[in-house]
Amino acid sequence: MGFSHLGLFVCAYHVLVLGALASDSSRNLPIISFDEGYNKLFGDDNLMILRDGKSVHLSLDERTGSGFVSQDLYHHGFFSASIKLPADYTAGVVVAFYMSNGDMFPKNHDEIDFEFLGNIRGKEWRIQTNVYGNGSTSTGREERYNLWFDPSDDFHQYSILWTDSQIIFYVDDVPIREVKRTESMGGDFPSKPMSLYATIWDGSDWATNGGKYRVNYKYAPYLAEFSDLVLHGCAVDPIEQLSKKCDKTQSSESVPTGVTRLQRIKMDSFRKKHMTYSYCYDRIRYKSPPSECVINPQEAERLRVFDPVTFGKGRRRHGKHHHRSRGSQAEATSI
Repeated sequence: MGFSHLGLFVCAYHVLVLGALASDSSRNLPIISFDEGYNKLFGDDNLMILRDGKSVHLSLDERTGSGFVSQDLYHHGFFSASIKLPADYTAGVVVAFYMSNGDMFPKNHDEIDFEFLGNIRGKEWRIQTNVYGNGSTSTGREERYNLWFDPSDDFHQYSILWTDSQIIFYVDDVPIREVKRTESMGGDFPSKPMSLYATIWDGSDWATNGGKYRVNYKYAPYLAEFSDLVLHGCAVDPIEQLSKKCDKTQSSESVPTGVTRLQRIKMDSFRKKHMTYSYCYDRIRYKSPPSECVINPQEAERLRVFDPVTFGKGRRRHGKHHHRSRGSQAEATSI
């Protein structure tokens, strides 16, 4: 997409921090109030800003879910939130913290997703990450993970670093996924300005065991708590859609610029222990892995334990064709 030059463009270092920052990488960023950084998206009374204006509760009940959205569009930056997820039976519930421009570009939108997938009682929440560029929804780039903690017990920090060359997902300052822009990806790498969203909604059709376990509203309301919200990026005029290289947003010592050597060791350890799905090894969806995939035979063999059909061995069982309704096509079959 081309962008014309406009003097009204302001590269604004907007940061919204709710409460004391738990993340080392963002603790020194300046603070503004919720009303200065975000707007309610949907949900009426199911979205509650706490009295101090520094925390937000999103709830899902039989009437509706809820969500909020950044007031500005951003072209690259660092975005973060401390989130405490609902407890007990949460099958079918989806909590999302993501960037998108689908409202502006419905046919060729970009998206960077953190999605939290609920589960039946006694089973833990799972995290799914995904990346779309230029409407490339036919090539889902999902990965799915378990966590080393219960995300409903306390707040944990989830962060996205987005530059013109890489996207990094963090959990409590541990990078869990790095997406590097490659020439072969072309427009599939997110490149247009996006807003930041946080939502809770009913994903019963796909989120837990491919739709086998659905939201049970006798446990409602399902409450997701958000604090320590960070917006740190280059703001873009929403009408003129002026874009500019935003590398300066990464100049602050508080914002990461990539994966350090120590962080890479932690990331590799996390992925070996906790990753349960990667699109790169999905033999059902892709006869040949997408071009940016770097195949690791040991990783491929380990993932077959979680789903031998999807990852190239075994016989197909009944009930495996389940696709999600909001852009992702990974099969959510394991609980």
